[in-house]
Amino acid sequence: MVRGSTRPTSRDVAQAAGVSQAAVSLVLGDKWRGRVSEATAERVRQAARELGYRPNLAARNLRLGRTRTVLLVVPALTTEFFAGVYTGAARVAAAHGFGVVLYPSPEGIGPARDPFASAQAALDGVIASSMAADALTAIRGDQLPLVMLDSDPAGSLGAATVNLDIADGVRQITEHLLGLGHRRFLHLAADVASWTFEVRARELHTRLTAVPGTTLATARAPFSIEGAQRAAEAALASPGPRPTALICDDDKLAAGAYKAARRLGLAVPEDLSVTGLDDLALATAIDPELTTVRLDAELFGERGMRALLAVLEGRTPDAGDIPVELVVRGSTAPPSAS
Repeated sequence: MVRGSTRPTSRDVAQAAGVSQAAVSLVLGDKWRGRVSEATAERVRQAARELGYRPNLAARNLRLGRTRTVLLVVPALTTEFFAGVYTGAARVAAAHGFGVVLYPSPEGIGPARDPFASAQAALDGVIASSMAADALTAIRGDQLPLVMLDSDPAGSLGAATVNLDIADGVRQITEHLLGLGHRRFLHLAADVASWTFEVRARELHTRLTAVPGTTLATARAPFSIEGAQRAAEAALASPGPRPTALICDDDKLAAGAYKAARRLGLAVPEDLSVTGLDDLALATAIDPELTTVRLDAELFGERGMRALLAVLEGRTPDAGDIPVELVVRGSTAPPSAS
């Protein structure tokens, strides 16, 4: 045991564990897998704990040419979803000695100014939502190790992509509504140029047009409750048979659809079934509570950060989309006879 005021060193840990200093560096730098055994790694960690050893991160970062700082670029902080993404990413980052800087595009979606004198000098890597991809050009984030979230794997800017299984979420919604007997549908689509919303529209069209006797109309709406209310009200009041089910790209749009229905004297779900997508706190704050697809935002952030760590270490990130889950509540019911 090291006594007195002298700070324990990696050599002290190596001596206590009976290993080389190189092995200590591998274990405490979380790069030991495939190089030292699990038993040796645990012995090193135990020795470090007993000695109270803390690595000199500043010296190590200078030696490696790393800042151990990651930028998370999101379109906006107007919903809790991206706060959840940040929470998950920051949790994994902290466990590996990294910090995460959260950077929302000032206008929600579109170009943004570089918040650093030089992002390439200030950052080790970037995690970015596809809805904020334009911001990457300004900060030159596309020239750093990059992981894209909600992005087309076939055309992604990043070294890796991490996606939620949005297509399966739409499939679950359509099967639920078709099973209730609905055949006239309105898609309240977010008026946002983004791969994730393109997937929703494409999957919805594919699923519903394959069922004989169904109709599908689309109304595009700004990404706000007020914009959704206006778009839904105009679509529901248009001539012709009224839809019996309204499928919204997001819970916020669904809240706007609720307001539109009430202004038109329609009851949810008696006259109009409504679904969302996200399962935000808003989904249980409105009445009736919203049937929606639950997206695990924190797991999304965790997977994004793990993928970036893999890229930085030259490993292949885990593959496979993150599963999603339909949560059925009071906003959906069989269509009324009338």
